[in-house]
Amino acid sequence: MKPGGSDGPHVFVDDLDRVELREEDRHHLTRSLRLRPGDTFTASDGTGSWRVCRLGSGLSFEAEPDGEVIFVEEPHPKLTIGFALIKGGRPELVVQKLTELGVDAIVPFTAEHSVVRWDPDRATRHIERLRRVAREAAMQSRQVRLPEVGEVAEFADMAAHPGAIRADITGDPPSLDHPTVLIGPEGGWSDTERHKLGAIRISSSVLRSETAAIAAATLLTAFRNGLTGVS
Repeated sequence: MKPGGSDGPHVFVDDLDRVELREEDRHHLTRSLRLRPGDTFTASDGTGSWRVCRLGSGLSFEAEPDGEVIFVEEPHPKLTIGFALIKGGRPELVVQKLTELGVDAIVPFTAEHSVVRWDPDRATRHIERLRRVAREAAMQSRQVRLPEVGEVAEFADMAAHPGAIRADITGDPPSLDHPTVLIGPEGGWSDTERHKLGAIRISSSVLRSETAAIAAATLLTAFRNGLTGVS
């Protein structure tokens, strides 16, 4: 269930009882979307609850609750996509699209053949950026939960997740029995990584890392939402 149907502005706030807009969200609503006092939008706390709000009058455009708080049950199973670090702005693309699709957790990780590696300072900056991208994508797609964007992990940490499996063209068909899918690096999986985890096939062709992540998320969210006959 999405807040208020499929249309209209949507934002995230810290407290649904006392709705306070972030400055950038207020600017987006009043300047970019041209909302006026009395116009409605929806707000979510990012953990499953949302309500209709109304833009207040005055120079500050404070938000006013205008409907009951509605809680949406957490979907099951929790879907996690881990992707080996990739170059340029492609991590932002991955996080944006996975958030739009409704993935619950997104974790960048380092594999043995990873070409890209982030030092601690760079990793901190990148993860902050990815979390902003996730928030913006969740607003655009009207999610009621913000996805977890994890710190950079190691392959061994990701392999320890319950139900974790690798994406590989030689793997078995995907299913919700494996709700954590790991997408390998541009250099491919190492022999050690191949032996550590089984594999699922998400395409009949070799995909770029970002395409593979989006394809895996599309399949798993479709299964979970009952859009196919597969579970």
